[in-house]
Amino acid sequence: MSALRELACGRSAGRLRPEAPDGLRNEFQRDRDRIIHAKAFRRLMHKTQVFIAPDGDHFRTRLTHTLEMMQISRTIARALGLNEDLTEAIALGHDLGHTPFGHVGEEALARVLASHGRTFRHNEHSLRVVDRLEKGGAGLNLTVEVRDGILNHTGPGKPSTLEGRIVRLADRIAYVNHDVDDAIRAGIISTGDLPEGPIAVLGERMSRRIDTLVRDMISESARRGEISLSEPVHEALMSLRSWLFERVYRNPHSRESEKAAGVISTLFEYYLEHPSERARSDPDPVTETVDFVAGMTDRYALAAYRRIFLPRTDTIFT
Repeated sequence: MSALRELACGRSAGRLRPEAPDGLRNEFQRDRDRIIHAKAFRRLMHKTQVFIAPDGDHFRTRLTHTLEMMQISRTIARALGLNEDLTEAIALGHDLGHTPFGHVGEEALARVLASHGRTFRHNEHSLRVVDRLEKGGAGLNLTVEVRDGILNHTGPGKPSTLEGRIVRLADRIAYVNHDVDDAIRAGIISTGDLPEGPIAVLGERMSRRIDTLVRDMISESARRGEISLSEPVHEALMSLRSWLFERVYRNPHSRESEKAAGVISTLFEYYLEHPSERARSDPDPVTETVDFVAGMTDRYALAAYRRIFLPRTDTIFT
């Protein structure tokens, strides 16, 4: 534990644009507050986590995922004696750049951008949101550490802070477990379908699995002096994640996913060809169209699609 505390990030290395101290809040508390009050953060409540246009009020949204993951991250940071405020700010900001319709929307936008020689990754776009798009183009001017954690919460990069590494692992802990819960609620899978190996290690109930993962991460990180899970628990988590991708995320029988992907790609091409109808954000038309489409909520995207392409009596999702 002492080794981790010695490496814990205390004071910030600063911001892109220097600012005077607040006098009341530390720098990471200021970042947290800026993220919570951002328009992109409010839009997360109407962005899909996994299930598109679900029947029922208890399915996770991108906002509830963010809050659940933040709670897990902060619990781990406190137990390890690390900076809770930094951990919280990274967690709250990590998905600000996610598309409508969850990973289906992200993959659809990446596919349509490929023909323009571009790609799309939500972690990179989250950084663009906080750096360039919020506050009318001024950005939030977040600290170096929070920006690094947002960018590297997924993908090939590794967060430079221990707090960022907590968020990176806690993100998987949160979404793997609550996506199983939502898939059961949706009737796509049943408890009996869950793979025996990972469940034997992690536990049958969601609360037990999260508890197992959090406690293992705390004890293993303290023992090794770096943020990690023990080998058997990490293998169980990744095995359950792979199973979810096969059975839930990439379910070939999901017509709703196909429709959602079509909505995103069609809207992108439409707004690229109609610059007067998209919000101003960048001189480059492709980048500006990405900003506009990625920033949409699910319901905004569906409303725009209906208005442009469908008669009033038609529906997209049944």
